[in-house]
Amino acid sequence: MPPVIDQAAGSIQTTLGHPTLPAIVFFLIIVSITLVITYWAAKRTKTTKEFYAAGRSVSAFQNGLALAGDYMSAASFLGIAGMVALKGYDGMIYAVGWLVGWPALMFLIAEPLRNLGKFTFADVVAFRLKQTPVRIASAIGGILTVLFYTIAQMVGSGSLIKLMFGLPYEVAEVLVGAIMLAYVLFGGMLATTWVQIVKAVLLLCGVSVMMVMVLAKFHFSPGELYSAVATQYGQGALEPGGLITSPIDAISLGLALMFGLLGLPHILQRFFTVPDAKAARTSVLYATGFIGYFYIIIPIVGFGAAALIGREVIMNIDKGGNMAAPLLAEFLGGTPFLGFIAAVAFATILAVVAGLTLAAASSFSHDIYVHVIKGGSATEQEEVRASKIATLLFGIVAVCLGILFKGQNVAFMVGLAFAIACSANFPALVLSIFWKRFTTAGAVWSILTGAFLAVGLIIVSPTVWVDVFKNPKGSELFALKNPAIVSMTAAFVVGWIVSLMTKDEIAQQKFEDEKLRTYLGVGAE
Repeated sequence: MPPVIDQAAGSIQTTLGHPTLPAIVFFLIIVSITLVITYWAAKRTKTTKEFYAAGRSVSAFQNGLALAGDYMSAASFLGIAGMVALKGYDGMIYAVGWLVGWPALMFLIAEPLRNLGKFTFADVVAFRLKQTPVRIASAIGGILTVLFYTIAQMVGSGSLIKLMFGLPYEVAEVLVGAIMLAYVLFGGMLATTWVQIVKAVLLLCGVSVMMVMVLAKFHFSPGELYSAVATQYGQGALEPGGLITSPIDAISLGLALMFGLLGLPHILQRFFTVPDAKAARTSVLYATGFIGYFYIIIPIVGFGAAALIGREVIMNIDKGGNMAAPLLAEFLGGTPFLGFIAAVAFATILAVVAGLTLAAASSFSHDIYVHVIKGGSATEQEEVRASKIATLLFGIVAVCLGILFKGQNVAFMVGLAFAIACSANFPALVLSIFWKRFTTAGAVWSILTGAFLAVGLIIVSPTVWVDVFKNPKGSELFALKNPAIVSMTAAFVVGWIVSLMTKDEIAQQKFEDEKLRTYLGVGAE
């Protein structure tokens, strides 16, 4: 029989919301380690290649760990654990969806991206097209994606710091923004890479220990864990329908989670840090292994929180469920383990936000400032300076948006970012690599249609219209919670129709040269 846990009011005590010595010590140790890495990287970051791509000196294994660190975000750790704890089986949709995109990334995108690009995915889209309009459109799509993704990380970090140290949520947001800016402004991609590697190792170790401790409570039998959940919340907690009841909503969410990965600027940017295309493919293989292992065990943490802590307790602490994993850590290992897990979660958020900020800054400085404003003639010093100004502005906007979206589940928020990524960036990227007839006008219209349609539908969907703007339920203008099935399809169709209606002979002529570079790496930087 599974252990019986008394969840009567007041039976589970927590120090969340009150500073504790272990929490402060672990927090200071991890932040200190990451700042030392930043100081070390700052002395080695002088050129644009070093700032944006770590000098292309990162090995395949290191980049695989860094990719995993970049991807295993607050949404993956705090969000999925909370969603599984509160919604049951359906919470695992996010874990499955975020994993299955990696094989597609390895076989479709990794090699062409490394061979065609330099610093941003817009380099690939614009490779044989007219630079200015494509780069402007790509920057818009990339920055919108990164902004929505960043909101989720900032919400998670604000909730975590608020509960760990008893700080006001707004102060916590500003603190996170300040530390993250230090990473990017001074250390660039080299610091970001090593912070992500350290964080990936810590997170994988921490979650593994949590999984073992949860299973130990149930005699190392997952069946006993699931039966405990079913006993408390009914068999429905182990069946589909707890979160998504509409098949179209499920398909739309699945498309967003799978193909959104192939349009995330901060993930695509990591392929420019390795020496060649072979290393790019190998790094995806490593990343898939690390991430697959992580997503297999994180639902056990979520179900463990539901069985051992209780949904009511979790929702009383944070209505989005984001604190389920820290609460479980405290229940299993006391305040020292809570301090460690919370510090790891904080490092997770900082590493991901640093990668996102660098991606947004490079979109502005490399695509807009250098190729549009300066016509491709900016010096390296000017480009790095523009990137640092963009970093500062983006950090301020991220803090403000984190405050605005307070209380939302972070996994759900990232699902929306994936909808924008698979609509704005993925169609244009794929069509530019594989379709000879793709034109500049087709690329611009595809990106802008996908980006603005996805954002517009998100705003008038129940997700924002009802949950954030607090309008009456049923007053939303778009019924689906995730718009990917509409917005991604529209982006492909518009790109295809506009390309057929317009001619771009230079782009077609350059396609053969592009194929040589795509598949053989001839001329790759």
